[in-house]
Amino acid sequence: MVQDLSERNIQTCIDDFGTGYSSLSYLHRFPIHTLKIDQSFINRLDHNLEDGEIVKAIIVLGINLGLNVVAEGVETAEQLDRLKNYNCQAGQGYYLFKPLEAEAIATLLTAISI
Repeated sequence: MVQDLSERNIQTCIDDFGTGYSSLSYLHRFPIHTLKIDQSFINRLDHNLEDGEIVKAIIVLGINLGLNVVAEGVETAEQLDRLKNYNCQAGQGYYLFKPLEAEAIATLLTAISI
């Protein structure tokens, strides 16, 4: 089923990578395009050096496999700075942008479209 999506140019991602049922074996079994690093690792970046090393390893792994890498739950400038230093490609979280209603998103996208 996931292969069918990929053949239709629909990109897939592994959400909450590093926790629960996410597994390194999924990177070989499925046509994945994006890894989303679980926010539990991002939340502890400022307090735990081991989590920083895990985040850095996930980013390097994803980039080396040609995947997009997204950090979930970016809440502080310090977290964003560390993720930039780790060459993380994208992030999501309240520090970057608050949730918006659909109409506000449409207005924002219209305003920034080229």
